[in-house]
Amino acid sequence: MNAIAFLNRQTRKPNRYWTIPTAGRHPQRQPKQWKTQSSSYLRSLVKVKVKQGDYSSAIAILTQLIKRHPHSAADYNNRGLIHFQSGQTELALADYNQALELNPKLDSAFNNRANYYASLGMWKEALADYDMALDYNPANVRAWINQGITFRQLGLHERALDNFEFALLFGQLPGQIYAERGRTYHLRGDWNCAIADYKRAIAQLSPSSENQRRQKRIESWIDELLRHCA
Repeated sequence: MNAIAFLNRQTRKPNRYWTIPTAGRHPQRQPKQWKTQSSSYLRSLVKVKVKQGDYSSAIAILTQLIKRHPHSAADYNNRGLIHFQSGQTELALADYNQALELNPKLDSAFNNRANYYASLGMWKEALADYDMALDYNPANVRAWINQGITFRQLGLHERALDNFEFALLFGQLPGQIYAERGRTYHLRGDWNCAIADYKRAIAQLSPSSENQRRQKRIESWIDELLRHCA
């Protein structure tokens, strides 16, 4: 697929992607015990540190892993994602580029780099990378969702809805998909469809801190819609 043709007459406008915490920007000194732990243990520890919001430790652990496995595209990609989550966007881009240099078919790195471009309003670059992610892995649900959000940012609501419809076929992240599809219906003026999807989204969201934030955002969208209806 090629989404670039849709951008020829589009101008940049501010992107509204979710706010990312900025805690832990300065990597800490690596504890000595990390050097003796297995790589699989360290990778599991990265997930724990990210869940705790300790991004500096997660980055430091991944740096240790990269020293051990300098050709691991996945480790570069994961470190890039955490750099991005901690607000270090240029470091994130460098890691995504290195990941794709090591593995030019790594769909998750294309998706993550596309998110970086989208956060800067670089729509052509973002859509091109989402296309690459989906070419290499058509089942990458996050790429379908993120590309749909980008289409919506550009006012291409029908293209966005197509993305969300396709993403639902995989049975993953239904709460997030319904929320984004509902928002698209909302902005297009299909308020009944929007309310229905917002309710589906809330019903599908599992308990987690991230989903609590997502539910609050959905509830704010519902309030916005109801104010327009009043």
